[in-house]
Amino acid sequence: MIEAVLFDCDGVLVESEMVCARLFWQDMQTRGLDISEQEAADIYGAGPMELVAQGAIARGADLPEDWVGQFYQVMFEALKTQTQSVPGASALVRRLADAGIKMAVGSNGPVAKMEITLAAVGLLDQLRPHVYSARDLANPKPAPDIYLHAATELGVAPRNCVVVEDSASGALAAGAAGMRCIGFALVTDATKLNPVCDDVVTDMTEIPGILGL
Repeated sequence: MIEAVLFDCDGVLVESEMVCARLFWQDMQTRGLDISEQEAADIYGAGPMELVAQGAIARGADLPEDWVGQFYQVMFEALKTQTQSVPGASALVRRLADAGIKMAVGSNGPVAKMEITLAAVGLLDQLRPHVYSARDLANPKPAPDIYLHAATELGVAPRNCVVVEDSASGALAAGAAGMRCIGFALVTDATKLNPVCDDVVTDMTEIPGILGL
């Protein structure tokens, strides 16, 4: 019996990664790291910003000690106006709410970023206060901490939760938490999700049927 749906944020509910990756590329041009936009996107997608900074420094970027904080400030301002909603995400959240399904958001990114991006697409009020970051817990995805924490806060047993994820790392976190996982492959290569997800979809409208709604 499905009582709760737990969402990853970027790539599932909102699309902000392209905005952030481009900002990172532009910033690197001023930090002595002359790389392509795709190379910058690859570095940016490596994980939490502290790891991104390490990857940039390893390639020769000259970053100040407080670069992560500086970059977050620039990022947050841009995301207020440039974040886009993932097609069908808002309709799915409304459908779940109407069905009495509890919802939460769990990400490796900071809560401050999620609050900005979710607010930008009109979803924050429907999902708070259950917006959680692995930064506040012991381990990031692919560890199960974030999804186990969300389930506890919702008061729902892990076996009664379904996770919607667009990354293999997030899907592994869901599996380790004992939760069913629906992979969302709108942008992500489905071949990366198939081995670690129970179902894989390319359209949000497929999810209610999988949940039996």
